[in-house]
Amino acid sequence: MLDARLPDGSRVCAILPPAARRGICVSIRRFPKERLTVDQLLKYGAITETARDFLDICVQLKRNVMVAGGTGSGKTSLLNALSSFVPERERIVVIEDSSEVQLQQPHAVYLEARPPDAKGRGAVTIRDLLRATLRMRPDRIVVGECRGGEALDLIQAMTSGHGGSLSTVHATYPHDTLHRLETLCLMSEVELPLSALRAQIASAVNIIVQTSRMNDGSRKITHVAECLGLDNGGQYRLEMLFEWKQSGVDAKSGRVLGTLHPTGASPTFAEEIVGAGLQLPEEMRG
Repeated sequence: MLDARLPDGSRVCAILPPAARRGICVSIRRFPKERLTVDQLLKYGAITETARDFLDICVQLKRNVMVAGGTGSGKTSLLNALSSFVPERERIVVIEDSSEVQLQQPHAVYLEARPPDAKGRGAVTIRDLLRATLRMRPDRIVVGECRGGEALDLIQAMTSGHGGSLSTVHATYPHDTLHRLETLCLMSEVELPLSALRAQIASAVNIIVQTSRMNDGSRKITHVAECLGLDNGGQYRLEMLFEWKQSGVDAKSGRVLGTLHPTGASPTFAEEIVGAGLQLPEEMRG
């Protein structure tokens, strides 16, 4: 097996026999040269103006945001677009396993993990980079994707004064996102009681933005949820602020029809929004 990156930034994955039963398999993942902006997401119908304005507020108020979704659902593209809401004066450190994130800010430091050589030496893991990042005085930390034990380091950074962190994770629904983070944290070498781990995750993650790839190939934001901590039974409490509602399918083009609606619920930090001189989108006001 081989994982590599071409000079233009494209990622290559090659699998040779006998692992590939029917011959050599090569996949190339190309990335657009132009960065996807929030305005383009609006144009494509992936997000609404109300949701855009609310996420803008969340980023400005340094809420920790997790972008969740399946493979190819547009998680990284959305992460790139959300970065445009970060004030340009802030210092951002980006940590990735394989470089994909292209932030729209000038003051960004990009770090990339390195696998070991043939003799198992020289590896630099995301966990190593995350620990080093805490010494670099970042205003925000962006982890391209949580895939293993580094999730615990990110959660601890989120709860120790590094607000406004952004990351992505593979999950299908908002509740699954939190349970997926649990599983990843348990893959670390640190042994924590599940109750303590859940309390940390519930405190660290403020907003979950769920993305999905529809049957017509389009990518949409399907949920925006706020994590309200744990209930008396130790289970995660989520408040859905936006939900995607499908209204049908276009008979001619096969395009999925629907829109992202506010649920009518208000975020718990509504007073903080007013105190910061900002305003909730009109559709979200009770």
